[in-house]
Amino acid sequence: MNNARYYLAIDLGATSGRAILGTLADGRLETAELARFPNKMISVDNHLHWDLDSLFSEILHALKTVADQEIPLSSIGIDAWGVDVTLFDRRGRMLEPPYSYRDARTTGIPEEFFGEMPREELYALTGIQFMHFNTLFQLYELRQRRARTLESAYRVLFIPDAISYLLTGEMVTEYTIASTSQMLDPHTRQFSPKLLEMIGLAGRFPRIVMPGTRVGTLSESVQQRTGLGAVPVVAVAGHDTASAVAALPAVDKSIAYISSGTWSLMGVESPKPVITEESYQLNFTNEGGADGGTRLLKNICGLWLLERCRDEWDDPALTHEAIVEAARDSRPFRSLINPDSPRFANPPSMTTAIRSYCAESGQPTPETPGEFARCIMESLALRYRQVFDMLRVLTSRSPRALHVIGGGSKNNLLNSFTASALNIPVTAGPAEATAVGNILMQSIADGATTSISAARRVARASSKLTRHAPQQREQWEEMNRQFRVYNNKV
Repeated sequence: MNNARYYLAIDLGATSGRAILGTLADGRLETAELARFPNKMISVDNHLHWDLDSLFSEILHALKTVADQEIPLSSIGIDAWGVDVTLFDRRGRMLEPPYSYRDARTTGIPEEFFGEMPREELYALTGIQFMHFNTLFQLYELRQRRARTLESAYRVLFIPDAISYLLTGEMVTEYTIASTSQMLDPHTRQFSPKLLEMIGLAGRFPRIVMPGTRVGTLSESVQQRTGLGAVPVVAVAGHDTASAVAALPAVDKSIAYISSGTWSLMGVESPKPVITEESYQLNFTNEGGADGGTRLLKNICGLWLLERCRDEWDDPALTHEAIVEAARDSRPFRSLINPDSPRFANPPSMTTAIRSYCAESGQPTPETPGEFARCIMESLALRYRQVFDMLRVLTSRSPRALHVIGGGSKNNLLNSFTASALNIPVTAGPAEATAVGNILMQSIADGATTSISAARRVARASSKLTRHAPQQREQWEEMNRQFRVYNNKV
């Protein structure tokens, strides 16, 4: 493949990170995982933080692998989860490991903030879904307790921007990751001056750049440590969901999508923000898209519930495949939960939390892994239906199909349930949508791909897709009604 171009995606998730090599040639993309490493929260003074130093060390190791294999990289791009930030002093030193959004310190903080600015005004400014761990509330909490780190902060960087800085020495704020903060004005695509003043951080964020902007090249110290040359680092769609949506293998923009993984993010693409009384009441979010548009969506607690249960079971025989098969063999609709109940955010025991929910709502409690998994997956599908109905109201349109992308696209049972719950066809794949979107945004910056639409055609030509048709329509409609009843009891 003499015309091949090579790109490296650093894809950082809430449980693991990966280095994915993309090879683009003749309109097709091939991906290969060069490295995978854990991303575990660490406890510092009884608070949960991310070990950014460890992540950066793993990334350097992955870059050294690229150098050892003599791969002629065109560029590198970094994507990660949203909202969390890192504080740096004037000398460019990290003041402390970044807090994790799973840390409990922001519980109750939004209510304090609303004493200074009403909820309605904040939503009108930003159009962002209220979640207690949004960046705004994290920084406001630091201000409220007069944290020294905030007082010493010269620059505030989101996680992918912090990694780009560590690689290049250049500081920027990428648009899509900034849009998760609940501080960005979606109309101007700039931070709200009023909100920055309220938390005392005016002038502390670097300039905002759009996806596809070249940040810089690997610094001399990184070149020496890895053996690579001055490889460009590109600000891709830094928010992992924005990268995943960039890789939707669909031409029709009227479809709905779910980026399925630890979180399930369900939404549609919109040319402009949807900030109305209805979207406020339904708590929908307007985040930035790779094309500069808007992703109108809602965050749903996804396969995090099953991952936490699996951690408790601690049984090597209970692979993901084995758990799905056990769920398939379990009795349908035995127990249902609301995946977005606050009690499932980060309980000491997920299985105990699920049992308690079922008992309080008068349902049988799950006992076996198969029963827990079936409960979680049926409940997720029914929650998707609720959010899908909300999208219909907000957009005055009814998407004819749903695309599931990300790791959850491999869960055929959940995707089959989703097709039936929504009563529309579901197309699943690619599983590596985030890395694919990251890579294709690099190829656009490189000039090898001409546009987002062209990138999606490449994604479609390069992906193995699975299609699911609705089944048992009447039964799922009845369960949708029961699901709402159970949720009203707890």
